Parts: sequence; C-alpha cells; structure tokens
Amino acid sequence: MSTTYTYTVLRYVHDAMTGEYANVGVVVYAPACKYIGARCTAHRGRLSRMFDGVEGDHIRSLLRYIQDQVNERGRRLREELPLAKPSGLMEIATQVLPADDSSLQWSPPGGGVADAPDAVLDALYARLVARYEGKPHAHGRNEEEVWRVFKAPLASRAILPRLQPKLIRSQMDEYEFGHAWKNGQWHVYEPVSFDLIEPDAILGKAHRWVGRGVGLQKSEEPFMIHMLLGGPREQSMRPVYTKAENLLNQIPVPHEFVREDEAERFAQNLAAEMAEHAWAGLSAEGGPAAR
Repeated sequence: MSTTYTYTVLRYVHDAMTGEYANVGVVVYAPACKYIGARCTAHRGRLSRMFDGVEGDHIRSLLRYIQDQVNERGRRLREELPLAKPSGLMEIATQVLPADDSSLQWSPPGGGVADAPDAVLDALYARLVARYEGKPHAHGRNEEEVWRVFKAPLASRAILPRLQPKLIRSQMDEYEFGHAWKNGQWHVYEPVSFDLIEPDAILGKAHRWVGRGVGLQKSEEPFMIHMLLGGPREQSMRPVYTKAENLLNQIPVPHEFVREDEAERFAQNLAAEMAEHAWAGLSAEGGPAAR
C-alpha cells in the first residue's frame, strides 16, 4: 500500500562562502509505516579527493554515528510504543545532528509517495550519493583558481593596481567584492567557480547569487556586477551549468557574464575603458586633452 514519505540529504559543506558541498547521506521518514531510515557513505576517500585538508577518518566516524543514531530511532519507533510521536522528519534529523554552522548540514526536506520506504532510501542514496563515489577526478576549482585565469591578462595591462575592494551595502544585506573601480557607477568584478562535481552544488551556488542580488539591489550606490565565470571541466556538468547561467540572469541588478575564454578580450576592453576615463578626467581638469 502506498504511503507518503519525506527525506533530507546530509551534506558535507566544505566552504560556506563558495557553497561547495558533497552529498554524504540520506534520511527517509514514513510516519504511517513507522519507518525512519538513514544511509551514509562509508567512503572517506571521496571527500579526500574532492576537498583538500579533509580528515576522512573523522568524517567517516561521524557519518557512521549519525546513521546508527537515526536507525536506532527507527528501531524504537517500530518496536516500542512511543509516548511522543516525532512532529516531522527535521525534528528527528536535528535531534541527531543539530542545525548549526558545522560542516555537516541537512538539506531542506523533500517528499513523495511510495510503496516501500526502505526501497526509497536505497534509490535516493544511489541517485544522490553513490553515483558520485566512484569518480576518480579531483575536486573542482575554487574562486581563487578561476581568478588566476583572469588575473594574468589584467596584470599584463597594468589594470590590477587600479582595482580595489568595495563593500556594497543595503538595508537588507552587504557584501564586499574584492575587485572594483568606479566609472560613473561602481563596477565590481567577482570570480565565481561553477567547476564543481555535484549538480546540486552548481545550481545551489546560482540560487545563492540570485538571493545576494535581491539583498543588494536597494543599495544607495549604483553598481554593476561583472561575473567572471569558471565553468565545469566535466562535460557531464555542462547542461547543469547552462541552467545555472539562466538562473544567474535573474539577478535583479545590472550584470554581465565573462567566461574564461573571453578573459583576454575582457582585459583589453577594460584597459581601453580605463584609458578613456583617465583621458576624460584630464580634459575636464584642463590637462592635455584641452589643448
């Protein structure tokens, strides 16, 4: 007989700033069946390949603990007469792993209808976790690695000394961009890496940038975001990356995308724009352009 279920994905969040994470477990709850089940990865090598500096043995022990604790709650729910039935999946999940700023985080819950919750757990684990466990490639690039692609042509044209950090602030949010200059309005240049190996991480990062744009759009200082995009090297991630770019187009402030193969042209155009701005400034002050 079909029953409703909810589920949450356990994520290892390597860098909260970049949003890069990997799915490492799944929990499923079907209250009508008195079913709670968890399955977490036992492959510490996967995280070590993806992220430098990960203590694989510690994470693996913690994941085993989380899996055992959730499954023990499932056993008690099936075999004992609970005095207080859990109010929902996230109550169970956060009893085992509280919601805080640690590297292990629960995803927002999803759900559906199925005949066998244990089969749902196996299917979700296979689709969201296990399918990535055997991939031998290293983790994707971070923002600093993407910035290096753009930095070289900018440095060759003596642009870098003219860029400065800029804090954009509104009543809702604030964010400091590492590279900016002002020409009528602030132009901020932000490297963003989408060279990630999890589809959800790619789309999640795009959603976060849209949210950041919403938070900053009421800034009293007009500005334009130039997003220096690092696309995924894995060809299988290209369709997801296309969706991510479409999401980024929803950022409600002036913006443009600059891709890595456009780095030279971008630097050339920016150098010309800065030169024109400097010449106009000299002219206004009675410099050489006024003669």
